[in-house]
Amino acid sequence: MGQKINPLGFRLGTTQRHHSLWFEEPKKYSEGLQEDQKIRECIKNYVQKNIKISSGEEEGIVEGIVEGISRIEIQKGIDELRVTIYMGFPQLLIDNNPRVIEELQIHVQKEFHSVSVNRKLIIAIKSIKKPYGQPNILAEFISGQLKNRVSFRKVMKKAIELTTDKANTKGIQIQIAGRIDGKEIARVEWIREGRVPLQTIRAKIDYCSYTVRTIYGVLGLKIWIFAENE
Repeated sequence: MGQKINPLGFRLGTTQRHHSLWFEEPKKYSEGLQEDQKIRECIKNYVQKNIKISSGEEEGIVEGIVEGISRIEIQKGIDELRVTIYMGFPQLLIDNNPRVIEELQIHVQKEFHSVSVNRKLIIAIKSIKKPYGQPNILAEFISGQLKNRVSFRKVMKKAIELTTDKANTKGIQIQIAGRIDGKEIARVEWIREGRVPLQTIRAKIDYCSYTVRTIYGVLGLKIWIFAENE
C-alpha cells in the first residue's frame, strides 16, 4: 500500500514531521489552515520577484531554479508567529538585498492584518547543505527545463546525476505524466536509480508532487528521494 498513500503523511511521527505547528479550536481550524496556505503563497511570490536569476553554473547553482525553497515551517504561539524558510540557495536572495528579511516581514504584515495586530511576526531563512537532495528544488529544475522544451529523458537523467553526485542519496524515482513532448496521447514515464522502499515506514522518503504548466498542456511531476536518516 506504499504507493497508494502520501509518503510524507505515511511516515509522520517516524522520519517526517509536520510543517505547521499550532493548536486551534475546531471551529477556527479551517481559518488557520487557509492562513498558513496564504502565508506560504505570499512568501513564494515575494521570493520569485526578488531573487536573482542564476545564469548557468554559478557556485553549484544550476540554471532553472526560480525559488529554491524546500519547505516553509510555520509555528504559531499566543503572541508570536514564527516562519522558517528553508532554502537551497539563500545567497541569490540575500546577496541581492541584505535587508530582505525586514522587507519580507513588512510585506507579509501588510497582506495579513490579523498577523500584524494579534501576533508578532518572526521570519528566518535557513540554508540547506544538500539542496539537490530536496524533491521540491529538484522539481523546480525539471519544470524549468521542460518549459524550455528540453527532452524529458535528458532532463530526468540530468536530475538523477545532480542528486547522486551532489546529495549522496540512496535512491531516487521520478515520474512524469501527461502530454509529454506535446504528444496527442497522454502517458506516464518514470525512471529510478538506486533503492526507493516506499513500503517501509522507517525509510526516510522525501516526496513532492509538482504541476508543470507547458505550452502544450499540464504535466504532473512526482519525485521520491530515499535520503539518509539524520
